[in-house]
Amino acid sequence: MTNSRIVGFYALGLAARRAKLAEAFAPQTPPELSAWTTGGLSAETADHMIENVVGMYSLPLGVALNFTINGRDVLVPMVVEEPSIVAGASFMAKLARSNGGFAATSTEPLMIGQLQVLDVEDLNQAAEQVLARKAELLTYVDAAESSLKSRGGGARDLEVRSIAESPIGKFLIVHLIYDVRDAMGANAVNTACERLAPKIEEITGGRVHLKILSNLSDKRMAKATCVIPVKELEFVARDVGRDNISTYTGKEVRDGIIAAYAFAAADPYRAATHNKGIMNGVDPVVIATGNDWRAIEAGAHAYAARSGKYASLSVWSKDDDGNLVGELEMPLAVGIVGGATKVHPAAQAAIKLMDVKSAGELAEVIVSVGLAQNMAALRALATEGIQRGHMSLHARQVAIAAGASGELIEKVASQMAEERIVRIDRAKEILKTMESGKRRATQA
Repeated sequence: MTNSRIVGFYALGLAARRAKLAEAFAPQTPPELSAWTTGGLSAETADHMIENVVGMYSLPLGVALNFTINGRDVLVPMVVEEPSIVAGASFMAKLARSNGGFAATSTEPLMIGQLQVLDVEDLNQAAEQVLARKAELLTYVDAAESSLKSRGGGARDLEVRSIAESPIGKFLIVHLIYDVRDAMGANAVNTACERLAPKIEEITGGRVHLKILSNLSDKRMAKATCVIPVKELEFVARDVGRDNISTYTGKEVRDGIIAAYAFAAADPYRAATHNKGIMNGVDPVVIATGNDWRAIEAGAHAYAARSGKYASLSVWSKDDDGNLVGELEMPLAVGIVGGATKVHPAAQAAIKLMDVKSAGELAEVIVSVGLAQNMAALRALATEGIQRGHMSLHARQVAIAAGASGELIEKVASQMAEERIVRIDRAKEILKTMESGKRRATQA
């Protein structure tokens, strides 16, 4: 059984972390994980994935710890360039772990394919005619050979919507509801829509224009909840290099998180940043597994505006016992077969590490990480402020950009964090002073 609780992981060197990861992934580390030492993608493979390839572009891959999801420990790979995300998600997972971790669910993997039908004289009559022949149309779509059909997927339903007014006038929309099993499903849905189009034209007398899936996959949802005992929220914040100490009670933190959520629930300007914090957790796992993060982003933000007003994707409250309760529900169309997930060795390693057996199970992991990252951001905002922890980690990037290497990276970063001046010009000044001191010590 995998153990996601690895004490002191952050303080270890790169080689030691890899060794600890191998120990945690009992009984033995799968060979696929070796892809992470190089990025896993060869130039030859890359050349076949997209057009005009001239090279590869690397991003850091970290592992979020402490996650317990539906009673199972999960080590979560995250590909992201922004500091504090992996650490924040891991720490919030540790708090949730004290009360059983995250409970997550996912719906059936149903995607929506859309057919835009133009030049229809009577929208209502055309809609009735399509629905009257629903069974026939679904059977027709499923008659085509499909690998998804052999795995139990296929056409499930038809829905019809009428657009009475638009920049080009009225038209009909036909939704094909398609079960894509463990795939993301875009290609299968688009192919099915193209097969269906001539039949829709025959029935409606109209002209099918667009035939494409929707990334607002609100029939393919994932939901995560967690309950954090109020005592787990207590903490003491210390300024780096200063004697300033701030103590926060569990109730203060809980109420601060709920108040921060209320801001996002009421105001779209805050909601945009609040939901970006959620996606800080979601996107890195989606990328690590070779899934389409742009589709996930599009669906998430469209879903956040489903009421006609853009609002928070998550909900935070307290229960009768005073515990902090978090809930996140969002569309998550991800797959574990096909596409880059099967082509990219590092993506295969990510699936292997999490030991997920279905697309739904992967979605449950991803939505749990999104909720954890949301809690990390709200906790920081509601207490010590987002900058203290974030900037101390960001200082390392600034130190590297200034030319620091080896042990000087941490030394330069630590001094900037202590001074609370995290700028590249200051990093260069500190680096110059340290290098001069090092040379004088060597000469002496």
